[in-house]
Amino acid sequence: MVMQKINFEKLGGLVPVIIQDECTLEVLMLGFMNKEAYEKTLIEGRVTFFSRTKNRLWTKGEESGNYLNVSHIAVDCDNDTLLIKVIPVGHTCHTGARSCFNTEFNHNFIFQLERVITERFDDSSLEQSYIHHLKMKGLNKIAQKVGEEAVETVIAALNETEDDLVNEASDLLFHLLVLLKAKNLNLNRLAVNLLHRHRNRSAS
Repeated sequence: MVMQKINFEKLGGLVPVIIQDECTLEVLMLGFMNKEAYEKTLIEGRVTFFSRTKNRLWTKGEESGNYLNVSHIAVDCDNDTLLIKVIPVGHTCHTGARSCFNTEFNHNFIFQLERVITERFDDSSLEQSYIHHLKMKGLNKIAQKVGEEAVETVIAALNETEDDLVNEASDLLFHLLVLLKAKNLNLNRLAVNLLHRHRNRSAS
């Protein structure tokens, strides 16, 4: 990570820092950094704030283990506010919530689910997990499950209740995420492709 030009003097040596989940884009918390906290964050790759209550540098997770691992840092147009995208370890808020803003619902849970699938797919110690079970069955079985769930989704749409359709569509999406992981693909790749196709069609 590269040191960027930041105006620490505007607020008496501090700049506000917005923490955003790299995967779901959910805002997790707001903190402050001085120059030393920013430099420590760059060096260690974990978010360190300047705690105004403790009056010292404070690395998020230094006691709980719930670190904020940095994936990207952006500076606003006035060079006095930071946006840091992170990969959180555990929950962010001291209350046990994923976000300090206590948002009612994580609208990007699908991306969080994708992260869980990736972790369980890659961790051979989780032998009891359904995702590990699918992985051991192989690509053909995973693809077959997607096909089965797609058929059940169509049947639910034509002949069953709304709740049945929601459940079957959820199963379909879950197994599609597992299939994408098995092929080393992800939702971001699909999103980029869809955006590209949308722009091409809008321009034509």
